[in-house]
Amino acid sequence: MKIKNLLFWVTFYSIAMGFLESAVVIYLRQLLYPGPDGFTFPLRPMHHNLALVEVSREAATIVMLMAIGAVAGKSKAEKFAWFLYSFAIWDIFYYVFLYVFLGWPQNLMTWDILFLIPVPWVGPVLSPVIIDIVMILFALTIVRYSIKKSQVALRLSETLMLLTGGFIVVCSFTYDYVVQYWPQLYRQISGGRSLLSEMYNYSPAWFNWYLFSFGALIMIFSYITYLRRLSLFEATQHAEVREHYNYY
Repeated sequence: MKIKNLLFWVTFYSIAMGFLESAVVIYLRQLLYPGPDGFTFPLRPMHHNLALVEVSREAATIVMLMAIGAVAGKSKAEKFAWFLYSFAIWDIFYYVFLYVFLGWPQNLMTWDILFLIPVPWVGPVLSPVIIDIVMILFALTIVRYSIKKSQVALRLSETLMLLTGGFIVVCSFTYDYVVQYWPQLYRQISGGRSLLSEMYNYSPAWFNWYLFSFGALIMIFSYITYLRRLSLFEATQHAEVREHYNYY
């Protein structure tokens, strides 16, 4: 499949997934937050079975996005790129559709619960959108240079920077919940209970922008390092070709 067609279908699929995700959340909010105020913290209790389905649905969503990468890409780097791209497009359009149908979020600083595994991830909507943009840039760069037959595989140092930055960003999303409930979390782990046991008492107090910014900057530096290496490689290749033709 030509790259333009592939880009179109992956984008189209990811937008459709974003709509499906927003539709599920709209149904949940109608059931759990039917009042005029809509979604607010603390979260309202779900039936155990419904909570299990919700966590499983989130895990299934990641599997679906990974499958897109596996099908669309040829090399490992391309598979990774298409996963990043589809994840970011899905996440951005999830918020777009929520805004279209619910008028929510009111702005980019509105708090949202981002994920539930293994503990709630929370943060202003702006924070995942920033990471989505970095992911799109990384993905499109890999795809662009793979078309030119460049060596697009990430080096170990670039991979470690990307993973480290991503881990720190995740820590920033879970920081507030863990800080508020760390004694209970320890007892839950030692007692074999769910780490989500305190979720229905939780209201976010503070987002750690310092930790988030540190992680995001490491991810951005990983991208800049990767882009610079590929740009230099491309420039060297062009110089060698020109020198070859000048010689003859």
